[in-house]
Amino acid sequence: MLDQSTLDALWNFSDPSASEAAFRRALEDGALGGRPFDDAERGELTTQLGRAIGLQGRYEEADALLDGIDCEEDPTISVRVLLERGRVLNSSGHAAMAVPLFEQAAELGEHLGDEFLAADAFHMLAIADSDHAESWARAGIEYAREAHSPRAQRWCVSLHGNLGWMFLDAGEPHRALVEFQLAEQWASRVGTPEQAEWAREGIAACRALAG
Repeated sequence: MLDQSTLDALWNFSDPSASEAAFRRALEDGALGGRPFDDAERGELTTQLGRAIGLQGRYEEADALLDGIDCEEDPTISVRVLLERGRVLNSSGHAAMAVPLFEQAAELGEHLGDEFLAADAFHMLAIADSDHAESWARAGIEYAREAHSPRAQRWCVSLHGNLGWMFLDAGEPHRALVEFQLAEQWASRVGTPEQAEWAREGIAACRALAG
């Protein structure tokens, strides 16, 4: 299967259209970094193409693309399909229908030992299942912090940060501040400069609100 860093290099989440073009080029070329990829890796790339299409609001097109992926090639593809189907449902206003897909993705990801995808599923559960957002986020943090992969550990930044904004929106700046500070610590350890800046913005917002 493809290393997550390979997929990261094709993604520009601020520009889903450019990401779609990057994944289409890779699929047309049949190779990445000069190396041909196999059918399982093609399936994995296709899940990300579906995600890029879904982020542009073309939900039916994304769903149809995900429908055509052969999940029997590798169980990791099954996890990715579950995740991307869930994201399409969540983004299109059907969060309740997305939750069981994310639960399946988390369970299967944990079973496979795919730390990055399992943590991603917890992250999406905390977004889609608003009634249990904190408990899902805490479960995701507990899982990601023990991960062997620094890339999987990076989910701690997003999970703590999302909790921070949730608490801030609820008028609890002191609780939010703790989460943003933890997000900043994880960002300095395993995250990106952009994530560190995002955490610092949250810290500043908490201090401004607390007066």
